[in-house]
Amino acid sequence: MNKINFNAGPSILPREVIEATAAACLDFNGSGLSLMEISHRAKDFQPVVDEAVALFKELLQIPDGYSVLFLGGGASLQFCMVPFNFLEKKAAYLNTGVWAKKAIKEAKNFGEVVEVASSAESTYSYIPKGFDIPTDAEYLHITTNNTIYGTEIRKELDSPIPLIADMSSDIFSRPVDVSKYDCIYGGAQKNLSMAGVTFVIVRNDALGRVTRTIPTMLDYRTHVDGGSMFNTPPVVPIYCALQNLRWIKSMGGLEAMDKRANERAEMLYAEIDRNKLFRGTVSAEDRSVMNICFVMNDEYKDLEKDFLDYAVGHGMVGIKGHRSVGGFRASCYNAMSVEGVKALIDCMQEYERNH
Repeated sequence: MNKINFNAGPSILPREVIEATAAACLDFNGSGLSLMEISHRAKDFQPVVDEAVALFKELLQIPDGYSVLFLGGGASLQFCMVPFNFLEKKAAYLNTGVWAKKAIKEAKNFGEVVEVASSAESTYSYIPKGFDIPTDAEYLHITTNNTIYGTEIRKELDSPIPLIADMSSDIFSRPVDVSKYDCIYGGAQKNLSMAGVTFVIVRNDALGRVTRTIPTMLDYRTHVDGGSMFNTPPVVPIYCALQNLRWIKSMGGLEAMDKRANERAEMLYAEIDRNKLFRGTVSAEDRSVMNICFVMNDEYKDLEKDFLDYAVGHGMVGIKGHRSVGGFRASCYNAMSVEGVKALIDCMQEYERNH
């Protein structure tokens, strides 16, 4: 049976990316050594990092004056590193879900945090709008895509202060105006690579402004100066990221990824809205095109587990909603095909006919 991977992360990758990475794990560049056992300072590996950085800058059209870093620790470590490096007195945070809330918690250890708006009262079912941004704050932090609840900020906000964004789950799914941000970061295991590497895009002249002492490993300048090589980087995930960046470019870049994402999402949301068994969980104008969340309509609530078993039996992997919200979640990252989404729609329609 063909398996279709809707996992929220670690998640689907293009088959050719998986195969290229697997081949390098057996023999890297004909060296007779595995990618897993070479030195990160080997002459054959530095070009991997260099090309990955170059493709980051090319695909995202990153202006001069920014650095691209490959670090460890996931986005969760960035919740700490961001305020360590940027928060002197005050920062503003938009609370749109679990990960934003965790970022807020960490930032409060470093200075005053203003929560400019929150959708917590409605279980994060929408993106707040029309909120005031304090102009005396060092930055406004946003989480662009909320994997658990299925909301997304898909256009750059107009902000009077610098933006910092967690783009873990929608980076490279659309064009981004990087010049609006002092820092963009994310775990790679959703839309970029396998688990194990974290990307950071940082504006160089925004660093060094805080007066506190920053531990060496938590100072972005350490990694800018060291070219992501201050300590041993996650070699295999970086190589996997390179293969995925090559794939994105070969597929037409971010405009093509954006078109594919919207096509997939429009199809699946149309079925959710049509099918009498299901309903969406978030405001229509804020629906994520990466993580499509839905539940059984109230009168069919008792069929939830049965439908999940039915879908899994038909090859749908990872569509169970996050444990904190229940229901279903179809994560449609860059590598998800239209055919994969059609298969889920067929499954939903078959189940509707049977019930």
